[in-house]
Amino acid sequence: MRIARLVAAGVLFLLLSGRIGAVGATPPDDRSTPSAAERTKTHFGISAEKYTVDKARVSQHQTFWDLLEPYGVSQKRAVRLARAARPEFNVRSIEAGQSYRVYVNPWLQQPQYLVYRIDPVRYAVFNIQRPSRSHLDRRTVEREWTVVRGTIQSSLYETLIANEAHPKLALRLSEVFAWQIDFFRIREGDAFRVLYEKRVVDGTQVAPGKILAAYFSHQNEPYYGFRFANGKGPKYFDRQGQSLQRKLLKAPLRYTRISSGYSQSRYHPVLKRRRPHLGTDYAAPTGTPVHAVGSGNVVKAGHYGNNGNYVKIRHNGTYTSGYLHLSEIAVEVGTEVQQGETIGYVGSTGLSTGPHLDYRLWKRGKAVDPYELELPPSRPIRPQRRDAFDRLVQDRLERLFPLRAFGPAAIRS
Repeated sequence: MRIARLVAAGVLFLLLSGRIGAVGATPPDDRSTPSAAERTKTHFGISAEKYTVDKARVSQHQTFWDLLEPYGVSQKRAVRLARAARPEFNVRSIEAGQSYRVYVNPWLQQPQYLVYRIDPVRYAVFNIQRPSRSHLDRRTVEREWTVVRGTIQSSLYETLIANEAHPKLALRLSEVFAWQIDFFRIREGDAFRVLYEKRVVDGTQVAPGKILAAYFSHQNEPYYGFRFANGKGPKYFDRQGQSLQRKLLKAPLRYTRISSGYSQSRYHPVLKRRRPHLGTDYAAPTGTPVHAVGSGNVVKAGHYGNNGNYVKIRHNGTYTSGYLHLSEIAVEVGTEVQQGETIGYVGSTGLSTGPHLDYRLWKRGKAVDPYELELPPSRPIRPQRRDAFDRLVQDRLERLFPLRAFGPAAIRS
């Protein structure tokens, strides 16, 4: 019986844990009776006039059950609610600071619903008395195409806010021009115009939708990006119809074999214990040339403890690559390298059992498996789609620059 109780407790913890830490229920910070205006509303299919509403935010280290416990909800029912929400929503993903509401029946003094805000659009609606009726709901999103333009004074982020655009548009824009512009180096005087899908929920601007077209003047060099379906889904192209996407080399060297792949739990041959290995090990003879998988700027080149002789290259605002255990380094910090250029040679420096290259790749600072990363080929506009692309470019240019005239001859210039 004791073992059974321990197992049950473990299952309960896995189902309900939103955070690892001390568990302590925090009572809601605002209990209110709906106003006259609110009584006419239906929130997520809930008739608001029937309930008093407790409004609160998730505190640090709170779990899903912590939100329910003050209302007398049992652990067993909390588990049923958690299971009912899957796979659309996992209660372990609740985040500190997010808002939620509990709808309480004032006559029975029992909770009927818990509504958790996943993001400005999506909400998880838990039917406490009838868990099987729990579901995800979405607010109505109003969409419109709009143009924002500006000149950088301090940062792209601040310039967008000053022009009443959502700050997340900066990330969207950096992804469009990821291979053309190093957004760490944009400077005062750079300018932009962006045609994008503005999204509004209940009068509040939320994260933007897709960018349809963009212009960016960086160090007096103009860059254009147009979203167009050239085959397998929309991609971004310049005015000449060349893809803005650039490929990374799949492997940075000619290798004998992959001796160890990307893993969250690999047995380390030196440390004799399991630990994450967020890279790919290529077995190769000492002195084998190692090539940069993409063009970029060398941000590290030297000996770094267990990494041995180590080179790190920032390709753009999205991708960075690393090369560990080199016998020799062929580049210096601050230099620009081209895709395929030799940046060092295979070795066994640092914490290593034999000659190999440990290759790492990061996407926006997070380690990723290069073999799981799908980068589409850099193909230009297909001839049979050229006329449609030219028409789209003319339309987008006229939207970005409404006071200019763009004839057919000027589209690709």
